Amino acid sequence: MGKNENEVILKVDHLCMYFGKGNYVKKAVNDVSFDIKKGEVFGLVGESGCGKTTTGRTIIRLYDATSGSVYFKGQRIVAGTKSYKDEIKKIRAEIKKLNQNQPSGYAEEIKKKEARIEELRKEIKSAISDHKKAGGSKLATNIQMIYQDPVASLDPRMTVREIIAEGLVIQGIKDKKLINEKVYEILETVGLVREHADRYPHEFSGGQRQRIGIARSIIMQPEMIIADEPISALDVSIRAQVINLLNDLRNTMGLTIMFIAHDLSVVKYFSDRIGVMYFGNLVELATSDELFAYPLHPYTKSLLSAIPLPDPQAEKGRKRVRYNPLEDHEFSEEEPTLREVSEGHFVRCTQKEFEKYQEIRNAK
Repeated sequence: MGKNENEVILKVDHLCMYFGKGNYVKKAVNDVSFDIKKGEVFGLVGESGCGKTTTGRTIIRLYDATSGSVYFKGQRIVAGTKSYKDEIKKIRAEIKKLNQNQPSGYAEEIKKKEARIEELRKEIKSAISDHKKAGGSKLATNIQMIYQDPVASLDPRMTVREIIAEGLVIQGIKDKKLINEKVYEILETVGLVREHADRYPHEFSGGQRQRIGIARSIIMQPEMIIADEPISALDVSIRAQVINLLNDLRNTMGLTIMFIAHDLSVVKYFSDRIGVMYFGNLVELATSDELFAYPLHPYTKSLLSAIPLPDPQAEKGRKRVRYNPLEDHEFSEEEPTLREVSEGHFVRCTQKEFEKYQEIRNAK
């Protein structure tokens, strides 16, 4: 895949999603940045509770971002304002301190700080405006989501026809014949039959329910799908069918897919690039082949060591790598940031770790 910036369809820029207030703030997503190129499958992996799903839900605006931005096809669709407000608060405290000392001696500096506050206020207004515009535009329907639980995500009181057609009805389509034709076409596309249209979700198996969820998302003809662990609740044999279905849809519809999962073996098969999350942070990002061949972050190594092997003899000798952040890192002197260790391979690390990872990568 080319490196042309024009190919980027989704750009996540310093995204933060915090829950709670005061001393009880949970940083579910903390300063996460990545981009997804048109037509690729971007895998996002990590253990339960690491912030994968929250990232996906914030991108499609089910949550209001705390700070940071998300751009879809160059237009900002998500805009958080907390970072701007925090900076304003900090500058005001600095101005207050200067005024308490020698206001006359710091007049020019105070003026600059007040000008900065005005700039930040304009940024806040711009962010709010962009957020409102995106909510009312067709861009909002160009990203659809497939949810993890195929039972909870389908309304039990609606027929399959009503569930799949709901998006079309919301968009203002009133021609029932056209709606039915589209529903039948999509049902057949996902491997179901038109007779299923008048049944209710409880009449289907887990795999069939997930196909209904996929049908609901693609009937809007989106350009991008966020698949939130779409196979984790399914049997192993059904998982392969759903993955193959998504792969076929990717090729036939030209879809871009953000694939959220914790099963690394599936992610390797299905994804072009993979981002690894831990405790709300993106700790490593690389192509699928690069990440499996040259894992650098200790947490990534730990995740890879947990993949079970199909060979009983090899499985007996498999050694788990334990990850302990307090032992594996030294962050007391420097905060880690995402750095490019080799071309397209990013790791969240300090300068000292960066140099160590470069030596390891170059030695291989």
